[in-house]
Amino acid sequence: MSRGSAWVLGATGQIGRVAVQALVEDGWEVTAASRGGGRDTRWDSAVRTTALDRDEDGALAAALGDGCDVLVDMVAYGADHARQLTGLADLIGSAVVISSGAVYEDDQGRSFDTQGEPDGAPRYPVPVPETQRTVPAGDATYGTRKIQLEQDLLAAGDALPVTLLRAGAIHGAYCRSPRELYFVKRLLDGRGRRVLSYGGTSRFHPVHVSNLAELIRLAAGRPGSRVLNAGDPQAPTVAEIGEAVDAVLGRRTETLLMAGAPGDDGVGSTPWSAAHPIVYDMTAAERELGYRPVTGYVESLPETVEWIGAQLEGKDWTEAFPVMLRAYGKKLFDYAAEDAWLETYDRKA
Repeated sequence: MSRGSAWVLGATGQIGRVAVQALVEDGWEVTAASRGGGRDTRWDSAVRTTALDRDEDGALAAALGDGCDVLVDMVAYGADHARQLTGLADLIGSAVVISSGAVYEDDQGRSFDTQGEPDGAPRYPVPVPETQRTVPAGDATYGTRKIQLEQDLLAAGDALPVTLLRAGAIHGAYCRSPRELYFVKRLLDGRGRRVLSYGGTSRFHPVHVSNLAELIRLAAGRPGSRVLNAGDPQAPTVAEIGEAVDAVLGRRTETLLMAGAPGDDGVGSTPWSAAHPIVYDMTAAERELGYRPVTGYVESLPETVEWIGAQLEGKDWTEAFPVMLRAYGKKLFDYAAEDAWLETYDRKA
């Protein structure tokens, strides 16, 4: 028996690929929309695909036709997309929209946006509840655009029930900026030692795409206006992540711990590096949706590592993952600077 019609925007992205199949298996009649109108080979044959540029005037309304029971939006940002969705409230029974933990700020106003400033590292409560204060709404940064989106959608009230999922560090196959690349590439390049800042204790709560898909599935079946964190059952330290990647690839790496922040040369900096832990409270999702994670970080890691390795075959990392280059720069794999640091370390040892 069908649960109704579901539309997924951004269906061929990292989250959408898994969410589409999760909805199909739960009994929804799914339309997978993306710019290219592509199809994932793992999808059920019943999935309908369509090419859609949601930023083209009137395109989404025309595509929806008579409407849908639930719309799942992977790619919504800012006031314009909020206005688009609320303007189509008469065509959409409810919505599930991906937001981000980047919307939070600590009680001193420090957030992801201030991380690079002197004393700018946020010190969040552990774990961070959904009631934690957030950055000001606006269009200046990723975080401010996401909170603008949230506030504008929630303002629609009963006209458009919406579940907003504040995702942690998303991981899994098809990620355009896989943080695990930091460790995978070093092992593939034969690096026997690595340096981790902040004593290797940095924690940035991950969420696997299948856990996000489970939250989407549950929220689709329980419409309501709410904001929920989205995270895995564990939030490992960066040192633990490095050890887990070692285990997947059957390698052993000597880890050297830097007491404080990375230097200007970037040595010790990783995509997880933060002075204070970032861990999200998942009790609201458990209470409101009955959420139970379908996998953990370590359990899901082999597939992620295998996929990253496949993308690197015959390519430079900057070609395989240009988003990582833009986000972290070439210092991410500056082995010359790392070797100079190690030489100094060895002389002092």
